[in-house]
Amino acid sequence: MGGVGAGSGAADPIISRLADEDNVRWYKKPNLRFLYLLLFPTCMGIELTSGFDSQMINALQIVPSWISYFGDPQGSLKGIIAAAYSLGAVVSLPFIGVVNDKFGRRWSILGGSVIMVIGALIQGFAVNAGMYIVARLILGFGIPTCIVSASSLIGELAYPKERPVLTSLFNVSYFVGQIVAAGICFGTNNIESNMAWKIPSWLQMCPSLLQIAFVLFLPESPRWLVQQDKVEEAYDILVKYHAEGDRDSEFVKAEFAQIQTTISIELEHSKASWADLVATAGMRRRMLISCMLGLFTQWSGNTLISYYLGDLLAMIGKSDSVFKQQINLANSCWQLVCGTGVAFLVTRFKRRQMYLACTIALLCVYISWTISMERAIAGQTSGHPNNSANIATIFWIFAYSPCYNIGYNALTYTYMIELWPFAERSRGLAFFQLFGRLANFFTTFVNPIGLANASWRYLISYCCFLAFEIAFVYFMFPETFGRTLEELAFLFEDKALADEATHAVEKVVVHHEDPVTAKGTIDAHVVTSEVKSQA
Repeated sequence: MGGVGAGSGAADPIISRLADEDNVRWYKKPNLRFLYLLLFPTCMGIELTSGFDSQMINALQIVPSWISYFGDPQGSLKGIIAAAYSLGAVVSLPFIGVVNDKFGRRWSILGGSVIMVIGALIQGFAVNAGMYIVARLILGFGIPTCIVSASSLIGELAYPKERPVLTSLFNVSYFVGQIVAAGICFGTNNIESNMAWKIPSWLQMCPSLLQIAFVLFLPESPRWLVQQDKVEEAYDILVKYHAEGDRDSEFVKAEFAQIQTTISIELEHSKASWADLVATAGMRRRMLISCMLGLFTQWSGNTLISYYLGDLLAMIGKSDSVFKQQINLANSCWQLVCGTGVAFLVTRFKRRQMYLACTIALLCVYISWTISMERAIAGQTSGHPNNSANIATIFWIFAYSPCYNIGYNALTYTYMIELWPFAERSRGLAFFQLFGRLANFFTTFVNPIGLANASWRYLISYCCFLAFEIAFVYFMFPETFGRTLEELAFLFEDKALADEATHAVEKVVVHHEDPVTAKGTIDAHVVTSEVKSQA
């Protein structure tokens, strides 16, 4: 099984225990409070763009002027318009690791945001379906760099006590984007000119403009600064935000010693290339889990609701555009409530428990939905609509959201950041994004074809895949609950590596030795020798 056992490479959670002993709430710490508030428009808001996009494409397919302007796209053309966003994302993924390592988290977010602004402008000025698809490819090209950089930056800046909640809230902004897009499209639905679809298309740039305006006010990741041998600057950031300016804080000294030692060990065993992801058995297992989690987040039936809710409602006889927009908006609001609520549970329940609850619940929902969908379509076909089945179908569509959010929304980036050590984190997250985007591209392209050709039977394919997800989570997912990022860095590796990092922390906590904050100390052996010389 995948649980973390006594023989794993997880380190002794000394820093986690120290953080738990801190009883001062984050909102009573001025510097930390300012940092968290600044994270919202800069990092948390990045998934606004993805949520806006999924809902906008869903909603615009109901807008009469969009349908007539682009010639009522059907089948493969309809699929490629929706899927172009993910296809553009796939193209950018090979560059993410290099960009993150060279320019850091903040400048990577800035660059990706500029690309998305350009894509949104072209999207609104599109003169045909081809130009619209190209614009969506550009939008998609910019988003992965922002997502990987922002999710990493949140995890690497946050105080250990709040980190799981903050990284879980990262995905919640997706639903805020959905609600905004659904509301805008609902408001522009009755505009008779092309402005009905141009206005939402242009407004998609707004989250990116926020990031461009505020991201450079954020501090850089202390882990990235340590990697770049800017150890004094990294230490100053930890002191300011994790100790409210107290340079004698035992917690920050221990945290910095752990970060510095762990990263130096990682870099000793890393070539800073994609080849590192397959270099050891532990890395290959991380790759397998990331690959499957990327598939699970998109092949669990969510894209069917996100992109083709209008088609699903039409199949059960609900063809009125206003009714569809109302359901669309209501479902987005419901998803926000579910996503936010579940994000605050991640400090209470273990990761494996939440993922197993998620997958089992999703399978139950999809089986029930398939049955109600079959009855609803049968009634529609016979000319005697089955109102009970119609209501049940809409109910299961709404019931899907809390089940999905338990694992695949709340935990996705929390788990990925915990799973991957710093030296490979950006590449690991990019690899996860690759399979998520490929899966999204495939499903958004295939979904309308499957619904057209197989009707309600198409839902059975999702039931089968959800059953596989349960088995994979049970046997392959490790437990990462209750530890800092550095305490999980050698989860699948030699316990001796984790013990070396723990020893550096113990020197600070037990022997009260100061960590090394001078330049040129990134090598693990240099760090150890210099600390010894101070004793």
